[in-house]
Amino acid sequence: MSHKRSRTIGATLSVLLVGGCTAGWGGGAGEGGQDSINVLMVNNPQMVDLQNLTEEYFTKETGIKVNYTVLPENDVRGKISQEFSSQAGQYDVASLSNFEVPIYAKAGWIAPLDEYIDADPDFDQDDILESMATSLSSDGSIYAEPFYGESSFLMYRKDVLSKHGVTMPANPTWDEVAEAAAAVDDKEPGMDGICLRGLPGWGQVFAPLTTVVNTYGGTWFEEDWTAKVNSPEFTAAVQFYVDLVRKHGQTGAAQSGFAECLNSLVQGQTAMWYDATSAAGSIEAEDSPNKGKFGYAAAPVKETKSSGWLYTWAWSMQSASTRKDAAWEFISWASSKEFEETVGTEIGWANVPSGKRRSTYENKDYLEVAGAFAEPTLKAIESADPENPGLQPRPAPGIQFVDIPEFPILGTQVSQEISSAIAGKQTVPEALANGQVLAEDVSTKYQRREEEQ
Repeated sequence: MSHKRSRTIGATLSVLLVGGCTAGWGGGAGEGGQDSINVLMVNNPQMVDLQNLTEEYFTKETGIKVNYTVLPENDVRGKISQEFSSQAGQYDVASLSNFEVPIYAKAGWIAPLDEYIDADPDFDQDDILESMATSLSSDGSIYAEPFYGESSFLMYRKDVLSKHGVTMPANPTWDEVAEAAAAVDDKEPGMDGICLRGLPGWGQVFAPLTTVVNTYGGTWFEEDWTAKVNSPEFTAAVQFYVDLVRKHGQTGAAQSGFAECLNSLVQGQTAMWYDATSAAGSIEAEDSPNKGKFGYAAAPVKETKSSGWLYTWAWSMQSASTRKDAAWEFISWASSKEFEETVGTEIGWANVPSGKRRSTYENKDYLEVAGAFAEPTLKAIESADPENPGLQPRPAPGIQFVDIPEFPILGTQVSQEISSAIAGKQTVPEALANGQVLAEDVSTKYQRREEEQ
């Protein structure tokens, strides 16, 4: 894609998209005019690669300087919420997930991108995976472009399972996974049967656990906002998860998150792990001690046909930005095929921010390093349905979360109860009874709102 060409296109849209916005930029995030933008983003490794490549492969071509503010995930979420809700216009672009995008769009904090997309066919919006585009849309308009995306699947040691007579189906049930975990647990020195997140946090233990709830037929809320956290289905799912990790999982599971389970699988301390598809790049990396020994199966199910989650870090522009043309230049480059090629050739194909474009999974260079997990990843992302993740209609979209502003607090509070159950400090029914009270506070708010409308 030629960014010099798309700059010209962007200039013709400034009247449409900038309109009468007069908010100032503020200070502290960099200075400059229309050829300088301020980007607020999470400090994930792929983002650091982006930062390192910007001067040579973006600024030199477009003349647009990018001033980055890079923060850890918990910090950046808070700062983005503060900055975008105030609409001060200090930051032009921010990294948002598909949790925030629909919420921010409805609040009017981020600008729709349709006009830019339509005027820039080189960006190739049709190449963006449909599930990703849908998760970054609101009321028929696109509000963000993905940087990288992921679903979830089961990762396992092929050699260990085979040695102990276990065959993992391509589409396993949770019962089959539990049987496999029992069969291999402690059969190899220092190796647990499975690793599962237990660390408190709506984005920690509840990322995998809510997918289990969905496939067991449970839900946080019914379509009319009735809270169902202590329902039989929700309870059965959580009881299964807690029992599995307590019987055949890692020591200290209540304090284990993504990083701890990743390390356990890489180092040969667990035979299986259910988590994000993006982890495969690390366990198949050149320096991974067990590279090439892993198999990948679809997210386990119970009552549904699929259960994998859907997540992406994506780029949105603040509605109050006065530099939307330059902001689109950056977004279209950072989400482009061109950028993936740059990462592949300059850093390595294993580092490509994948999971967003179909063309990535047709790229021979990428498939050379990602062949073991590319197809399972693509299938997982394509089968994810945030609008219908379970057995019943939902009042809000989301697979591993409920896409409402209250969920981070609610999910985190209930996750603390679940972690306590994993640690053996209370029973699952006790944990979910407390969670139901918290969920009912949220449901009451939404039910009253609907009655008033």
